[in-house]
Amino acid sequence: MSAVVAARGPQPAASPRSAELSPAAKIVAFATMCVGLFIALLDIQIVSASLRDIGGGLSAGTDETAWVQTSYLIAEIIVIPLSGWLSRVMSTRWLFCVSAAGFTATSLLCGWAWDIQSMIVFRALQGFLGGSMIPTVFTAAFVFFPGRRVVMAAATVGALASLAPTLGPTVGGWITDNYSWHWLFFINLVPGVFVAVVVPILVRVDKPDLSLLRGADYAGMILMAIFLGCLEYTLEEGPRWDWFGDDTIRTTAWIAGVAGVAFVWRSLTYAHPVVDLRALKSRNFSLGCFFSFVRV
Repeated sequence: MSAVVAARGPQPAASPRSAELSPAAKIVAFATMCVGLFIALLDIQIVSASLRDIGGGLSAGTDETAWVQTSYLIAEIIVIPLSGWLSRVMSTRWLFCVSAAGFTATSLLCGWAWDIQSMIVFRALQGFLGGSMIPTVFTAAFVFFPGRRVVMAAATVGALASLAPTLGPTVGGWITDNYSWHWLFFINLVPGVFVAVVVPILVRVDKPDLSLLRGADYAGMILMAIFLGCLEYTLEEGPRWDWFGDDTIRTTAWIAGVAGVAFVWRSLTYAHPVVDLRALKSRNFSLGCFFSFVRV
């Protein structure tokens, strides 16, 4: 969740397009986006709590089954920081719609997985396609509810972000006990379709700007993906493989360190970085990120 906080960045001012919506429509639009946020976060925990059932159903060993969760987290943590740039290219409306539709489609594929290899691939796609629903909710909160009302919107998002991990193990255990592991993924279909249909109708935040594809910081994106992917693998798999006593963990840690330094340098020197770390010059923003990271 610390990645979610870091991905918020400077928030846009209210746009004329959002002003077209009535207060009730804004609430419905924001609530619908919160549903997408909730199922994306809930999915992490319900699957994590039922990895043994998934591995047994797919005749996979413990080491292979662990990749069901690791592949999802690596893909998700890469796309979350990219969401700011993607929302400017595609617009918040269509990024959230595509993300919800992709998450729903890959949930269906995960439920249909025929072996552990296909499950790992589908989970990685699910994390990458669905990850953008998490940070873009904050954009909508700041646009739809300016002034003091944004505090209530942010508190709502924070409550949902805390509730999903709490309910996840219980919901996951109940599903596998009463149905089968396939329903860990099929449960996403109805809310996912609802979000993918309603968001394009109601959300009016900004317009797409395809010109940003020219001159984008593609080198920064690659460095960030290598840095975050290797870091996530090191932190996720390190406890199982005796940390630096394992050659692979040691290698990914070194790669993450080098790529991380290169990414920071690129972000601070490139004119239009994919993630503008210079926003951390704001003391309030830096403190907010720090305290959110400590809390998580």
